[in-house]
Amino acid sequence: MIHTTDTIHQLTVPTPFGVGDVHMYVLKGETLTLVDAGIKTEEAWKVFVHGLQELGYTPEDVEQVMLTHHHPDHIGLLDRFSNLKGIYGHEDNRRWLERDEAFLNRYHSFFYDLYSKFGVSEEYKSFFKHLRDPLKYVPFGTLTGSLVEGDGLPGHEDWEVLETPGHAESHLSFYRKQDGKMISGDHLLYHISSNPLLEPPRKPGGERPKPLLSYRQTMEKCLHYPISEVLPGHGPIFTGVHDIIHTRFEKQEQRAEKVYDMLVDKPLSPFEVCQKLFPKHIKKEFGLTMSETVGQLDYLEATHRVHVELQNGVVYYQAI
Repeated sequence: MIHTTDTIHQLTVPTPFGVGDVHMYVLKGETLTLVDAGIKTEEAWKVFVHGLQELGYTPEDVEQVMLTHHHPDHIGLLDRFSNLKGIYGHEDNRRWLERDEAFLNRYHSFFYDLYSKFGVSEEYKSFFKHLRDPLKYVPFGTLTGSLVEGDGLPGHEDWEVLETPGHAESHLSFYRKQDGKMISGDHLLYHISSNPLLEPPRKPGGERPKPLLSYRQTMEKCLHYPISEVLPGHGPIFTGVHDIIHTRFEKQEQRAEKVYDMLVDKPLSPFEVCQKLFPKHIKKEFGLTMSETVGQLDYLEATHRVHVELQNGVVYYQAI
């Protein structure tokens, strides 16, 4: 447990994921509030309860939860709090918490159609059998209220809501102007760059989100805030935020150049690019590597550096 100030306390719980431990934040104020809710495992719950007890509280004392985003390692323990008066976050969290069958079917169909269009071979389509696997770490629930850009957190009006889509379409960060602290969820991390993940559009038939482009825009937005310290969802608390953002931009642009060079000689499908870009990781981390690959292709298309053409139902990219 880390006491960041007398009103903010970081609690850390283990996850079974490669990203490692995840942080939750206890905010003291008018209302005892938790930012994010870890992952749905007994081990995480026991570690969380112990940390909360060290602060002099029990789970029954937690009155509300603020969500940075909907991923399983940030919402998993929501159903373990018996006295919650509210669960708040981006409205997009609602569909992931309620998870009606129509949404889940649309989620599956979206990726099946998308990856077919991206030229994914039959060998890799076993990935679709595991699309719902992460949901075992997620409880059913709903939002009490939604938060939007500029809102104050209920009971903690000194914290301002910033919409920071990219890693997830539902992503919010929380900024406190008086001291420049930001609770960033997975938007800004010290040790790794957040992976902007592919998601279905909010409305059926809508345009596919382009998460890397959203991520670049929200990182650019953060450059306009005097952020003194970031309290992230993973890894160490850190300062020097603007320098880290500029480094993220540079590394992303370097990877885009690498992808561009692959497209000079002949057009390639996103799947073919992914195989070249991540030859050692594509099988084990198919969803992550495809999201990263498509993000770079979206960036090259947005900067008018590639030509995009549909051939026999598969999209191909070629350098201009």
